[in-house]
Amino acid sequence: MPPKINPDYWWYKVRLVKSTIHGWGVVADQNIPKNKWVAEYTGKLLNRREHCKIAKRKMIYTYAVGERGYWTLDGFIGGSGAERVNHSCDPNLAADIRGKRVYFFSLRRIKKGEELTVDYHFEENNGITCLCGSKKCRGKI
Repeated sequence: MPPKINPDYWWYKVRLVKSTIHGWGVVADQNIPKNKWVAEYTGKLLNRREHCKIAKRKMIYTYAVGERGYWTLDGFIGGSGAERVNHSCDPNLAADIRGKRVYFFSLRRIKKGEELTVDYHFEENNGITCLCGSKKCRGKI
């Protein structure tokens, strides 16, 4: 069963597709202007101990929030669909973390049919190979 988009947390029409980057991805179903709110990343709020317990899952959809990353949002539980936005080294979205909430906004004009991406900003030596395909690809997420 494919994941779902909760339109209550999206400012623009989007849809889920099989991604050329990884697994499922989110594609714009309409043009999105530059510097506009696009989505809120939602999920169950976890503390560090709870986050460590789920770290053994095959797929992890968490976003660090709060002071020093003590809290994370687990998009696997109660996610808006924003957890399916894939990483790119040359993204079209950026995250704005406000307390324990995360909003994605557009860095540039996004055309209808374009996959939405954000830079995950993982630690530099995390060993996870990047598959974004961008000319600016760093090789690691």
